[in-house]
Amino acid sequence: MDAASKDVLPPTCRYMMSPIIPPMEAINRNDARPHAQGGTSVSRKTRTVWLALLVLPCVLCWGQVQSPAATNKADRIVVVKSTRTMTLMSGGQVLKTYKVALGGQPVGAKQRTGDHKTPEGLYVVQFKVPNSRFHRGLYISYPNAADRERARKMGVNPGGNIEIHGLGDKYGWIGAMHQQTDWTDGCIAVTNEEIDEIWPLVAAGTPVEIRP
Repeated sequence: MDAASKDVLPPTCRYMMSPIIPPMEAINRNDARPHAQGGTSVSRKTRTVWLALLVLPCVLCWGQVQSPAATNKADRIVVVKSTRTMTLMSGGQVLKTYKVALGGQPVGAKQRTGDHKTPEGLYVVQFKVPNSRFHRGLYISYPNAADRERARKMGVNPGGNIEIHGLGDKYGWIGAMHQQTDWTDGCIAVTNEEIDEIWPLVAAGTPVEIRP
């Protein structure tokens, strides 16, 4: 393993490797010594053992180097309506960004029942809906206090039942083509496969920021 490859390993990997891997010249010196009968076989076995010890820590740590997001949970969701994107964040780092579809009237914040707009503001995942009519859903805590106060002043019902959800069994075959139009009643839609991927990464209580 060259110096560049070693540098990309997590500290735990480097710690695991350092005490068990002898300098290559030490192995070569041992191999150069005269052997008793059968010594060649022992030498080969020795080299095999050292190679195994060299490779094993790399195998154990490979997942940490290649896909750190695989073991992380999202601690924040950021939706940007203007770019039709939803990003899962963890510790300030991006886990993954998804393309989404929004409500049929995508410009402006939701104000009332039936306006087909997606909310804007700060919310949380209130609870998870495993048997949503749209496959699976993350129920968003709309309306918040500001939404309710605005609706009160307008004399309207602020509405509700906003989710991040999939496409459902009937329309799952459409896949990513659903992104070509904003079609929901105000929810945020991804594909069935994407909500399945998001499901284990997001817990109830996760903050959700929806930006214009």
